[in-house]
Amino acid sequence: MTESSEQHLVVKPHFQNSVQKAQKPIQNGKGHPNLEHQNTKNRARRRSRGGRKSDQGEVFMMPNSRPCTVARKPNAPEITAGALVASTNPNPNGANNSSKSVSFAPRPGFGQVGTKCIVKANHFFAELPDKDLNQYDVTITPEVASRTVNRGIMAELVRLYRESDLGKRLPAYDGRKSLYTAGELPFVWREFNIKLVDEEDGVSGPKRERDYKVVIKFVARANLQYLGQFLAGKRANAPQEAIQILDIVLRELSSKRYCPIGRSFFSPDIRSPQRLGDGLESWRGFYQSIRPTQMGLSLNIDMASAAFIEPLPILEFVAQLLGKDVLSRPLSDSDRVKIKKALRGVKVDVTHRGNVRRKYRISGLTSQPTRELVFPVDDNSTMKSVVEYFQEMYGFTIQHAHLPCLQVGNQKKANYLPMEACKIVGGQRYTKRLNEKQITALLKVTCQRPRDRENDILKTVQHNAYNNDPYAKEFGINVSEKMTSVEARILPPPWLKYHDTGKEKDCLPQVGQWNMMNKKMINGMTVSRWACINFSRSVQESVARGFCSELAQMCQVSGMEFNTEPVIPIYNARPEQVEKALKHVYHASMNKTKGKELELLLAILPDSNGSLYGDLKRICETDLGLISQCCLTKYVFKISKQYLANVSLKINVKMGGRNTVLLDAISCRIPLVSDIPTIIFGADVTHPENGEDSSPSIAAVVASQDWPEVTKYAGLVCAQAHRQELIQDLYKTWQDPVRGTVSGGMIRDLLVSFRKATGQKPLRIIFYRDGVSEGQFYQVLLYELDAIRKACASLELNYQPPVTFIVVQKRHHTQLFANNHRDRSSTDRSGNILPGTVVDSKICHPTEFDFYLCSHAGIQGTSRPAHYHVLWDENNFTADGIQSLTNNLCYTYARCTRSVSIVPPAYYAHLAAFRARFYMEPEMQENGTSGRSAKSATTGVRPLPALKENVKRVMFYC
Repeated sequence: MTESSEQHLVVKPHFQNSVQKAQKPIQNGKGHPNLEHQNTKNRARRRSRGGRKSDQGEVFMMPNSRPCTVARKPNAPEITAGALVASTNPNPNGANNSSKSVSFAPRPGFGQVGTKCIVKANHFFAELPDKDLNQYDVTITPEVASRTVNRGIMAELVRLYRESDLGKRLPAYDGRKSLYTAGELPFVWREFNIKLVDEEDGVSGPKRERDYKVVIKFVARANLQYLGQFLAGKRANAPQEAIQILDIVLRELSSKRYCPIGRSFFSPDIRSPQRLGDGLESWRGFYQSIRPTQMGLSLNIDMASAAFIEPLPILEFVAQLLGKDVLSRPLSDSDRVKIKKALRGVKVDVTHRGNVRRKYRISGLTSQPTRELVFPVDDNSTMKSVVEYFQEMYGFTIQHAHLPCLQVGNQKKANYLPMEACKIVGGQRYTKRLNEKQITALLKVTCQRPRDRENDILKTVQHNAYNNDPYAKEFGINVSEKMTSVEARILPPPWLKYHDTGKEKDCLPQVGQWNMMNKKMINGMTVSRWACINFSRSVQESVARGFCSELAQMCQVSGMEFNTEPVIPIYNARPEQVEKALKHVYHASMNKTKGKELELLLAILPDSNGSLYGDLKRICETDLGLISQCCLTKYVFKISKQYLANVSLKINVKMGGRNTVLLDAISCRIPLVSDIPTIIFGADVTHPENGEDSSPSIAAVVASQDWPEVTKYAGLVCAQAHRQELIQDLYKTWQDPVRGTVSGGMIRDLLVSFRKATGQKPLRIIFYRDGVSEGQFYQVLLYELDAIRKACASLELNYQPPVTFIVVQKRHHTQLFANNHRDRSSTDRSGNILPGTVVDSKICHPTEFDFYLCSHAGIQGTSRPAHYHVLWDENNFTADGIQSLTNNLCYTYARCTRSVSIVPPAYYAHLAAFRARFYMEPEMQENGTSGRSAKSATTGVRPLPALKENVKRVMFYC
């Protein structure tokens, strides 16, 4: 972090009703936009009326130039110690040092808007036990890293001593340091000696028994009375310890039956494994978690799938991995690298010793073929070849001595194993990145219709038979086998406004979708200067020319002014010369137009283009300042009107236009948005793939740049420390030798750009934050709300607009199903619940302000609702207010004519963060040896190359 670590005390401002209701000028009797909204020239002039910007302490107040009348903002609240006492120097490295003195926003009531209906949720009521829960500390000596071995030790201890020393108690164990019992054990401290057969022993001879010393010591008693009070809404903070104990109890039996991974359990017996290709297969399983809800404790059960390594002979695995015969030809260097990467850390059984089985973990691959490998067999350095050793010692003839050997053990003492003598041990999860083919195969396996998924969940609950589970019985937990019926509401879709010159001036979406027929973009942009570069050898120039002509016509039909002729003829280029080709087209176009820059570059790419797409975007957006639109070869050959219409939508917003706006927005009828200038932020952090241990995380923040429309979003991105979830560059300060302390950061920059674009300073902030897990809520809120405060205060004295901070979650496991799958009026065409379905009762938090919203129509599989949790609310939204706003915004997503599954600002932030990884990867491959930017002296993370100014102002990530 570059900023100081001082503490900041912030008060929740009382945003009084002194803010007058906004006047609502209505044009044409329906609240349609006036000419200023429809005329791009007027809008461009309006954008340029932003105030003068000085380096620090800008004059932030600007005259009103918008069609909505703005009420005066009340005096800024004093910043004193109060509602938010922020121990706000959360450790950037992820340690949770929040004081938890902050209370999240309480539920202001329940929503009433919409058509009421009943849905079923995959939550199963769990009756709260009435027994004391006791926690004991477990110390195993020598220390063991494997949870599986730890569980084996404790299982042996329970088998030997349950009836005697443990007082007939059946304890639950977390596999690490904690043991839990229902009722006390007959001792406070006791030591046990346990012998366990070492299944991992790779040494020749009979398996060894290992001796372990286990010390069990009483730690604490969990008070279930507090949990009961919390579930009843009488306590603010959840007693996490009690919930964790109950969760571990209900997981104990499944941990013994199945392969546990995270909160899920997998087994090849649940459903036959399906091949994914390249030596991988998918295993079916289920997710399980106990959650506090308004109805009490709830067991959340969902279906899950994961990729596992197939238990194949190594030779067969390698043949699948490389996609070729490896038995008759030597391996190339690239083959070796691929094999080594895939097999490092994988456990294998040896097969050359008859009934004797030994397990080893692969540490590497020899650089020489087996026939060339020799090693010392005695202290006199007598050398023997691997081929001779296996023949003499085991009578095993190595048939494929041209292949390398596997290395097992550590680097100091590595043993050699021929590939043909090894088979992969079953049940090993594949944690590295899947390729496109494997992802497609996995999605095909996991994609289930809602009715099928519901039935599988019910079968899983019945098969697990929690009420016959000896651990559940021991602790007095009863679990219902019926899904929870919940009252839901279907929110109405919003009216959308299109341009008045189209046949249809407005539109009411049906079941989450609509189309562009007879409609024109409300703010269609002009593209006068464009070029096309063709990287696909299979696309002839005449085909490319025809495609570009069709696309230009579609843009015109959709409401844009689009020149039908490119500045220069279509340029053919090879993918490996992307930078040279882009710069040639850029400069050739500049020469043709006498110095006027290209407004748009179209690029035709091969369907499989490797790094070409990312390289093109990086060069265009950080080097040349070009807005680009890529099209794959398959769509160029098979031109469809729907595809061209979608591409035209993307081009228009990349050029700075709007495709549609909410009718309520331009009519100034959105509560707590239309009354005063409001900015809506979206933020997300994307982390590197599993196995990438040093790549930075990428943070992205977008913010609306128009009011009252709230449709156009500018975006900023930054790199930060590996797997850091807190966004470090929201606000920052640094020392300048001339200007002294200088303020900056993404929030501040986006507030300034909002003022420039609208002529207003935001008087209200709504912040949608994606990708935060429940365990990080406090940390993220404290740190990022404080950064928003600092960014505002740096712009103007006492400038503290009220903030509503909402976390958006998609990676949860709550599924909502129609109450009656045969009732076509209650489902969409895919059998999913209808878009707009919202739930804020029964399965939601006992006291806090959260809700589930399914804002999109399903296409295939089961629609997952988004979970929105309002952590902080100084704008005093009602439940209906924030639910309707969120649902309506989902219809403003620029890239298609469908409502989307999460609120667009959060979606755009995700797209921007994903795009920024392309900017970074070429530098990461250089391992710091060269590149355009040096490592940051403060963070050690290489900064991303800066976006060009004309790029960051528009929705380049669409």
